[in-house]
Amino acid sequence: MSTYLVTGGLGFLGVPLVKALLKEGYQLRVLDNFSRGSAEYLGEAKSDVEIIAGDIRDADVVYRAIRGVDSVCHLAFVNGTRYFYERPAYVLDVGVKAMVNVLDACIRVGVGELFLASSSEVYQTPPKVPTDESVPLSVPDPYNPRYSYGGGKIISELMAIHYGREYFDRVVIFRPHNVIGPNMGWEHVVPQFVTRLLNLEATTSEQEIPFPIQGTGDQSRAFIYIEDFIHGLMLVIHHGEHLNIYNIGTTEEIKIRDVAHRVAHCLGKCIRVLPGSEAIGGTLRRCPDIRKLKQLGFRPRFNFDEALPQTVQWYVEHLRPVVDIDAMAEAKVFLKEQ
Repeated sequence: MSTYLVTGGLGFLGVPLVKALLKEGYQLRVLDNFSRGSAEYLGEAKSDVEIIAGDIRDADVVYRAIRGVDSVCHLAFVNGTRYFYERPAYVLDVGVKAMVNVLDACIRVGVGELFLASSSEVYQTPPKVPTDESVPLSVPDPYNPRYSYGGGKIISELMAIHYGREYFDRVVIFRPHNVIGPNMGWEHVVPQFVTRLLNLEATTSEQEIPFPIQGTGDQSRAFIYIEDFIHGLMLVIHHGEHLNIYNIGTTEEIKIRDVAHRVAHCLGKCIRVLPGSEAIGGTLRRCPDIRKLKQLGFRPRFNFDEALPQTVQWYVEHLRPVVDIDAMAEAKVFLKEQ
C-alpha cells in the first residue's frame, strides 16, 4: 500500500485528511512544526502515523520527510487573516520556500504524485460569482499585505503546474472555500464572532448585545463543513485529473451579518449588528462553482445551520481567556454616538 506524506498534517485540514487516508489503509507520514497543531489531535490514530517535527522552510527536513513516500499532500502554509495583514513577509517566506523545497525533494527522490492545497483567496475579487476554476487569478495591489497569502498560493499553483508537466505523473490542485468546524483556529470569522459575543455580553445589560463587525455585513461567503471538505478532497485525491484544479466548497452563500445572528442564536443571544470600516482588500462575495467536483461524485451532506452549532459548541468549551478589546472599544464608541 502506498505511503502519503501530509505537510501541515497536524492542522485543521491535515488531521481529518490523515485519518481518512489511514482508514483506507494507506501508510502515513506527517511533517509539521507544531505551531498550530498537535499530535494529540490525531487521537488513537497517533500511534499509526510517523510524525516528523520540523520547519517546512528547511530543505533538509523536507527531503528527509519526503524520502520513501509515494505521494505528497502539501497543506503547510500560514493561514488566518490577521497574519496576512500583520506578518506578510512571514506568510510569503513559508509559502514560497515550502513550495520550492517540496518540489525539489519530490524530484530528487522520484515522487510522482503531488496534491497541492491552494485557496479561494487566489480569486481576490472575482469577475463572476459563483466562481469557477478558470477565472483569471490576480494580485490587485502588491502593496496591500493581505495579498501575501493569495499571492503565495498563486506562486505555488504556477510552480506545481509547470513542474508537474515535466517531473510528475500527477499533480492536482484543490482550492478550499471557507471550511468551518471544531478546532479550526482562532483567526477566522466564526471563532472570532463566538469570542467577541461572549466577551461583549459582560459589558452590557441590553437585551440586544451591540455587536460590531467589519463593513456593512453584506459581504457573503459560502461555508463548507470539515466533513464535507474531506469527502470532496478524497474524491480529488482518487479521481482528480493531472494538472487540474478543483474548488472544494458549497454554493450556499450567506451574508456575514447573518453569520453573526446565527452564531448568536446558537449561543441563545440576541445581537444588534454595528457596521464598521471595511477591511482593505476584502472581497464582497465569495462562492465557488463546484461543477467539476460534482462530476467526481461530490454532494455536500451538511448545510450551514447543521455545521454551525457543532463548531460554536467546540469554541465555547475551549474559549481562550482573551478580551476582544478592539470590539469592545468600537461598541462603546458606537453607543456614545447614538
